[in-house]
Amino acid sequence: MKIRAFRRAVALGFTLALCMVRYWLLRLRGPLSMDERGLYGHSCGQPLMSALGIRLRYSGELPAGGLVVSNHLSYIDVLIYGAIIPCFFVAKAEISGWPFFGMFARSGGTLFVDRSSRASAEQVSREIAERLEGTVPVLMFPEGTSTDGSRLLRFRSRLFTPAIEGGAPVTAAAIRYVIEDGTPERELCWFGDDAFLPHLWKALGTAGFTAEVTFGEPRVYTSRRAAADATQAEVEAMRSQEVQEVLERVS
Repeated sequence: MKIRAFRRAVALGFTLALCMVRYWLLRLRGPLSMDERGLYGHSCGQPLMSALGIRLRYSGELPAGGLVVSNHLSYIDVLIYGAIIPCFFVAKAEISGWPFFGMFARSGGTLFVDRSSRASAEQVSREIAERLEGTVPVLMFPEGTSTDGSRLLRFRSRLFTPAIEGGAPVTAAAIRYVIEDGTPERELCWFGDDAFLPHLWKALGTAGFTAEVTFGEPRVYTSRRAAADATQAEVEAMRSQEVQEVLERVS
């Protein structure tokens, strides 16, 4: 496990460095548009998945715009979704200052929100509204934090407002971690008081790690609370279906 983790850590560092070099080479041609930033992040996604040793499996129609909302298991979710679709993420403000990951997130057009600040939430809402006019989806995690996957926290409704007011489609998505040796999903979730670097080291050393993502149908809502409750119920249903499918494969 230590050898595997070390090998992947080197590959991850090398891949992040290449992504940043590529970003600055693109910038030599001039400032990147928002959509170009989203596409840039997507182009880096698959190499990062390979460096981490994560396999991807997804189902459902890939969203081509609008707002995408998902349950949240760890910071790895961002890399996983970024590898599947071009998108802009809404993330907590602290991530902006993370080494490497923060710089990569800023380069890809991530929106950073201080959830304790009403002014920050209002500013990000305005920025989401602008992004929703483009062709690259905005993806957020309405639970507001990552969990151990045992249950969904109630979806916060505030940042649904731009999609409701703009009539943009909202797509529910569910993510699950499957470890082939039967290790419980929660062992790879980043939650509570877990420190970042020890968790990353554990993730790098995990063999047979597959990320499974299911996308629902895009829907238009007229109420932000109705949108939050409906997408939460949809994610819960998709997660339950995924659990059953995993058990059937194991049995």
